[in-house]
Amino acid sequence: MADKQQFIADINGGYTFKGSSILLGKAMLNGELVPEATVAAPLKTMNRHGLISGATGTGKTKTLQVLAESLSDASVPVLLMDIKGDLSGIAAQGTANDKINDRVQRMGISYAPSAYTVELLSLSNEPGVRLRATVTEFGPVLLSKILGLNSTQESILSMLFKYCDDHEMPLLDLKDLQKTLQWAANEGKDELSEAYGNISPASVGTIMRKVIELQQQGADVFFGEKSFDVDDLMRISDDGRGMISIVRVTDLQDRPKLFSTFMLQLLSELYASLPEAGDLDQPKLVMFIDEAHLIFSDANEVLINQLETVIKLIRSKGVGIFFCTQNPQDIAQAVLSQLGLKIQHALRAFTANDRKDIKLAAANYPDSAYYQTEDLITQLGIGEALVTLLNEKGIPTPLVATMLCPPRSRMDVLTEQEITNLVNKSALVATYNKTEDRESAYEILTKKLTAAKEEAQEETASKTKSKQAEEKSLVETITDNPVARSMMRTAGNILVRGLLGSLGLGGTTSRRKKKSFF
Repeated sequence: MADKQQFIADINGGYTFKGSSILLGKAMLNGELVPEATVAAPLKTMNRHGLISGATGTGKTKTLQVLAESLSDASVPVLLMDIKGDLSGIAAQGTANDKINDRVQRMGISYAPSAYTVELLSLSNEPGVRLRATVTEFGPVLLSKILGLNSTQESILSMLFKYCDDHEMPLLDLKDLQKTLQWAANEGKDELSEAYGNISPASVGTIMRKVIELQQQGADVFFGEKSFDVDDLMRISDDGRGMISIVRVTDLQDRPKLFSTFMLQLLSELYASLPEAGDLDQPKLVMFIDEAHLIFSDANEVLINQLETVIKLIRSKGVGIFFCTQNPQDIAQAVLSQLGLKIQHALRAFTANDRKDIKLAAANYPDSAYYQTEDLITQLGIGEALVTLLNEKGIPTPLVATMLCPPRSRMDVLTEQEITNLVNKSALVATYNKTEDRESAYEILTKKLTAAKEEAQEETASKTKSKQAEEKSLVETITDNPVARSMMRTAGNILVRGLLGSLGLGGTTSRRKKKSFF
């Protein structure tokens, strides 16, 4: 039997920090709550990224909700990727019930229901602020990674971007990119070859097919204007709390390529636009990605490497990223190794593969003198989890089984009317929901091709007219010449006589026959 007093001392020592922190819950030992041992997380290391994992129904989403609320209370803006559509309730005040009252009483904490200032965002036609980005903003390198192009195809795409830049032809949406590819493989091939080098129509065709594949996943609604400014994700509400932005992507569960495209672009834009921040007392923005396996399920190795690079570097810009998924193995190992805070809810062992996954999950956590991690993972209840994180010095804290705090906002979704009311109050909807379609590569190339076609038609008409004029001139020259007219009359007479003679209607022989008759 573990020494309870020593356990309390170890946990309180490991989870007490100099700077500001957020309360996660109270420690548990041998299946019993130990309210004297408090588990918290320092704001200073919330940009070191994190993982929330566990089987369906174990409380992952509610843990995410608690973290988002606590960060908002600390004036840290939060971005939530809502795949299942069950996070909108954070905009409404929660309601205490018997289970919540019992939990907070046992934990020795207070419970004050609260609603939070929320901005609903959308990648599609769902209600909310529309998120868009232009093809030009992606750039050829990032777009090549999304499309899975090889080096030759990437160089061709870079050439086309360079041509469009040089000729002031903006690439705003996929329509622009497709028109440029069609032009490059046909009418523009000679012009490109002369100025930029030879291109292969077969490679252009491959790029086109990959663009169409992305288009089939609904990317048309994402690429375009007006582009979303990432600074609008880092707002503070009037009451001093961090704004919570919820991207509602419930219709993207079967379109992982579009979701990973958006995520990579967002992370790249944040990294490119934010200045180096160094070690801050608290992050500038924390992002939570629910059902994070969607990013990795259809991602190639190049895309994974790009994600790993961005995640490694973006923490220096003051941005933290938390992945929420059913099993830690859903996350690429290269990314998993970068996650400092880990909250592991229960996993269930129904099959041999499940037991193997549990063993691998347990290996991700530090050894503990108080727990058999592999066994405990299967015994945790709803709203309970194993926790370890990095302290202010970057050192992992002791592994601790934790009864987590309940959310103070609504643990259910908003109604359609509530969503409508929330969207109508948004100051960003009027800015971003108006579709813009200014002149870009599609219109410019269409005009260029139309002008070339008209020029070719005029040239053909001119040649035809010139030929007709030449023929007319020749006839007039012949008819105006006396010698030529005499020759034409002689030829005509001979032709007529020959024709009449063949018909027996004229000539010397018929005259002689008529004379002998008399």
